[in-house]
Amino acid sequence: MSATSTAAPAPTTAPRAAAPRRGLGGIGMLWVAAGILVAASLVRALSGANDLTSSGTVGAALGLAVPIGMAGLGGLWSERSGVVNIGLEGMMILGSFGAGWIGWQHGPWLGVLAGIVLGAIGGLVHAVATVTFGVDHIVSGVAINLLATGATQFLASVVFTGTPGGGKTQSPPISSPGTVSVPGVGDALKGIEGRHWFLVSDLAGVVRGLTTDISLVTVLALVLVLASGWVLWKTSFGLRLRSCGEEPHAAESLGVNVYLYKYIAVAVSGGLAGLGGAFLAVVSASIYREGQTGGRGFIGLAAMIFGNWRPGGLLSGSALFGYTDGLQLRNADAVHALLLLLAVGLAALAVWQGYRRHWISAAVALVFAVASLALYLTTDTLPSQVPFATPYVTTLLVLALASQRLRMPKADGKVYRKGESR
Repeated sequence: MSATSTAAPAPTTAPRAAAPRRGLGGIGMLWVAAGILVAASLVRALSGANDLTSSGTVGAALGLAVPIGMAGLGGLWSERSGVVNIGLEGMMILGSFGAGWIGWQHGPWLGVLAGIVLGAIGGLVHAVATVTFGVDHIVSGVAINLLATGATQFLASVVFTGTPGGGKTQSPPISSPGTVSVPGVGDALKGIEGRHWFLVSDLAGVVRGLTTDISLVTVLALVLVLASGWVLWKTSFGLRLRSCGEEPHAAESLGVNVYLYKYIAVAVSGGLAGLGGAFLAVVSASIYREGQTGGRGFIGLAAMIFGNWRPGGLLSGSALFGYTDGLQLRNADAVHALLLLLAVGLAALAVWQGYRRHWISAAVALVFAVASLALYLTTDTLPSQVPFATPYVTTLLVLALASQRLRMPKADGKVYRKGESR
């Protein structure tokens, strides 16, 4: 009897894995930026608060966003490797002191370099405590903030007392590192900005603010953000580093020296925070002053979280915090117009959440939009304390609205020990 051939079973098609949710791409970010500009232009036209989109406000916002962005970028490097770094404030303090100490004697660029080095030293101290000795990351960060404050107060009293223009709490003046402008843009757009035309003048003000008298250190900071995004997401080094923050034991099994990558990341984190502190001393104030960081290290952490641990989102968060801070410095009365802008933004958010059938979020956003509009319509000015609190209120508001879409690195803040099971 001949053998009967059996038909082979039809191959089954493996189900496709669900595509990971991605953030807004470049085109999406441009559309969001265009929407924000249109809303700001409309609010400016209705309220008469011309400083909302003036080149002066945009330029001030850019300068105020840099130290926040550098602190946030430092936090991104550290936390992508799995180390929580709330010691960024202390590392910024070390950076501002280093820039003031070296900058007034040897020039602004050596001062910036000194700020980076001292910040990196602070980062290495944090790495030794958390990576080598397994100290709780929060405890170590708090300790660094306290130690940096005390150490710089003592060193400033020793180094700056008796110097020309210096004293116990400040350094002598530091020379400027220089600025750069795009040729012809500022003069060409000045007249258009002054016309206060709807949208056109607002766009001219934004472009002028971003292209006129920009500090060279600001350019350096922007390059570092772009370079960090490329290194962390486009290179094998960045893949290994991020694997240490997601699955360190799996990375170890593939031959990755997890300890080394964590040390590198936290040292870079400290150096970037130190650069933010150096910016405050060299560019913003041209002098080191005690307490000049003003909590920007913590706001930088908030910007990093708002940006979902990614460079693009970090830039957006830093710009937002820098803008609110710059507006209250330029024109405190214009902060009142922010209530109307906030109402428009929250209303748009409510529509978007409703479109996505997130009814609770949509209802909450709509309630706050109505409350902001009512407050704007029933008041002419705000109490003097409100403009100064605006950056911090913005921090809390942004984190509350962004909390639903956040995803921190999986092993962030966890103590890692080589060879131990998970």
